[in-house]
Order: sequence, then structure tokens, then C-alpha cells
Amino acid sequence: MKILVTVLAFNEGDKLKSLVGRFPQDRDYDLLFVDDGSTDGSGDYLKSSGFKVIRHTINSGVGAGIRTAIEYCRKNGYNTIVIMAANGKMLPEEISRLTEPLRADRADYIQGSRYLKGGCSPNLPLFRRLTIKLFTMIVNLVLGWRGTDVTCGFRAYRLSILDDPRIDITQDWLGRYEMEYYLHYKASKCGYRVMEVPVSMVYPEDGQNYSKIKPFVGWWSMIRPWIFLTLGLKK
Repeated sequence: MKILVTVLAFNEGDKLKSLVGRFPQDRDYDLLFVDDGSTDGSGDYLKSSGFKVIRHTINSGVGAGIRTAIEYCRKNGYNTIVIMAANGKMLPEEISRLTEPLRADRADYIQGSRYLKGGCSPNLPLFRRLTIKLFTMIVNLVLGWRGTDVTCGFRAYRLSILDDPRIDITQDWLGRYEMEYYLHYKASKCGYRVMEVPVSMVYPEDGQNYSKIKPFVGWWSMIRPWIFLTLGLKK
């Protein structure tokens, strides 16, 4: 397998620098950072550190970052992609947990879960804990799935699933959080093997700046794929 780990970054500052130091030197995957219009010098720092960086001139969203990474994968012969955030909540040392089931051909799409045995989420705010549980329960009803954590952004999947004509990631409405949930929905509904693995999601001890999801606007971005696809309003 030729694996690309993509780190999505937007103004993460010291969190990004701390994360970079956790990637092993003898890794069996390649790294790509997608700098989504950062204004804090993240892109320059990554380039000066010798990492491959693709920079968006403006902040375009998680979905746009994933699309950029997938285009890079296709141009450079990768068949597997891992997606993670640059905010330090996801641990590089756990990447193998997501890639091992793909290597063993036991799954096509891997969803990280902080709630499976072996996973954890220290310092997770109570409101976030409750909304994750509720959202996952609703998604389970929509998909007929028995997942535990649909909101965790630590994911991996075979790029071959994107060759399926029923899956179209080029749609304009998939620019932000929509892309993540669109792919999860499509992987499940199109019959691909979706599997959860335990991961850690480490939140700041002070409970501050733990998410860039904006109330209402960000929530709608997460919710609308399930509505649009279930009702057949989008393809």
C-alpha cells in the first residue's frame, strides 16, 4: 500500500509545532500538510521544516482540504489516505490503528472512535460529549449502522471507493464539514466495509479553543449532508 497521511491545518500555531514533533522519522507513510489559508505563518514554518505543503490562498474549509489531498494522491500514485487535524487532538502514533485493517483487507473505510475500548477523550467538554452521542445515535438510525463516534475526524480509506460513479466529491456544496459526512454516508450506503477503530482525542486541559466549529453555521454544515442525501436532494 502507498499511504498518504494528510494533516489539515488552519492557524494552529504552537499546537501544530507540537504535533510535527510527534511524527516518527521511520514512518511507513508519506506526509502532506494542507494549509487552509493560515495567517499565522504555519505554511512557512512547515516548508522551512522540510515538509510537503499545499497552501490555499484563502480559508476554504475541511472539505476543500480533503479534495486537495485526494487530487494530490491521484497524481502521485497513492491508494490510501489518512485524514487528521493539525490541532494536536489526534496522535500520530495511532495512525497504524487506522491503516492496519486496510492493509489486512478487512475494511475499505476506517472511522476513528474515542468510545471503543482502547480509545479515550480526556478533557472532552460535557456539551460536546452529549452532542456527539446524540448525533451518532441519529446517524445510526439513518444508516442502519452500529457506530459509536461518527464525529471523530481521524479517518482512513481506500481511494478506490472514490472511483464509484455514485460518489462525487467535486460537488460545490462539499466545501466544509459536509465532505466528511458525505463520504461516511456514501461509503456505508454503497456497500463498502466501514469499520471503527479506537483512537484518542485529546482536548486542552483548560477547555479553551478546543474547536473551530462555529455554532449554527458549523452545525448546519455537519447536519445537512444527512438531510440532503436521505431525502435525495443531493447525489
